[in-house]
Amino acid sequence: MAADWLWARRVWEKWAAKHIGTSGKPVQAALLLNYDPSGPSRLLPVVAEQEGTQLSALDMQPLLDFVKRGNLQTELFSVGLNQHLVTSIHENWFCARCINSTKPEGEGVIVMQIGACLLVTIFASNGGC
Repeated sequence: MAADWLWARRVWEKWAAKHIGTSGKPVQAALLLNYDPSGPSRLLPVVAEQEGTQLSALDMQPLLDFVKRGNLQTELFSVGLNQHLVTSIHENWFCARCINSTKPEGEGVIVMQIGACLLVTIFASNGGC
């Protein structure tokens, strides 16, 4: 388990440095959450890593509840104060558009399950997600 975490942290640091930022980078912010869908719902998620945002475990709980329920096509979910609607679903990830964005270009998120973690990326988008 410790070796897995060390590997995940190294990969996170390399990926975050290349892809997360406000000017010219595709991702504005990202979080890596410990996620155990079989665990009790009263346990808060652990924000293992984050870059470009200051969201807490409480901010991320609605997203984890949403993922655990599995109703991706029929419900909205929130990340912080933003509400999102899923626009595409794939085997280990899904994409969603923010429906209450204040940014003219819009915003979106991609949520990907990687082992016992969820990678949540937040991006500005001119096109579709």
